[in-house]
Amino acid sequence: MTTYHHASVRGLRLFYREAGSKTSPTIVLLHGFPSSSHMFRDLIPQLAAKFHVIAPDYIGFGYSDAPDASKFEYTFDNLAAYVEELLFGVLGLKKFSIYVQDYGAPVGYRIASKHPDAIEGFVVQNGNAYAEGIGAGFDAMKPFWANRNPETEKPVRELLKKETTVFQYTHGTKDASRINPDSYTVDQFFLDRPGSDAIQLNLLHNYQSNLARYDGWHEFFRKKQPKMLIVWGKNDPFFTVEGAKAYQRDIPKAELHLLDTGHFALEDSSEFIAQQIVKFFA
Repeated sequence: MTTYHHASVRGLRLFYREAGSKTSPTIVLLHGFPSSSHMFRDLIPQLAAKFHVIAPDYIGFGYSDAPDASKFEYTFDNLAAYVEELLFGVLGLKKFSIYVQDYGAPVGYRIASKHPDAIEGFVVQNGNAYAEGIGAGFDAMKPFWANRNPETEKPVRELLKKETTVFQYTHGTKDASRINPDSYTVDQFFLDRPGSDAIQLNLLHNYQSNLARYDGWHEFFRKKQPKMLIVWGKNDPFFTVEGAKAYQRDIPKAELHLLDTGHFALEDSSEFIAQQIVKFFA
């Protein structure tokens, strides 16, 4: 049974979901944009018999505190630092695997490269770490990265609208009727909170800092050769199939499954993904 908690981390409340026996191997589920641990609601019960599951909401997301963007530095370094403190400081974890999707990749890889001996493996679901993985969905962001101003910000604000959130969940899926509307409705509820636009724009601008870390992450992959299962929605407009295949350059034994779905593959493929995780880490 999943339980729901708030932990105090550096004076802020950080929400997380927990399931499974603490004596089982731990897997940490790290969500993407614009989601929260809610994106793992179907996966968690399927893993709980075999794993101790932890799924946090980053600061500024879901049920975690979301301090004003003028009072908190919304960067990927900071998101990772709070999750790191939760895992090691509050929960006292020593070893765990990490599931990364979208924003979860830069958060998870920051933590993993800092604590390589704690990492038992990765599940990568449309979580990018390679330049060729950056798809056409990022085109609107590149002028914004180069020169942030009201004009370059306008197209990026489109990413915060309900139509775009629905698009992220439904584009590339074989059968849109399988996409639970709770997914994008919950995400949009949090995106529409007062002040959320400033939070998300700061993070979207800071996303370029992740590209500068790619070489370091590749070095970590080559040196550590972690167990890696890649389950990738191949119709994702944001992160390309080339980005999925690129992992195997650095981790030749990485297991790759390309799924006929989109960015949020868990919405219509959670059973397959759960089965692969259980089998892979058995």
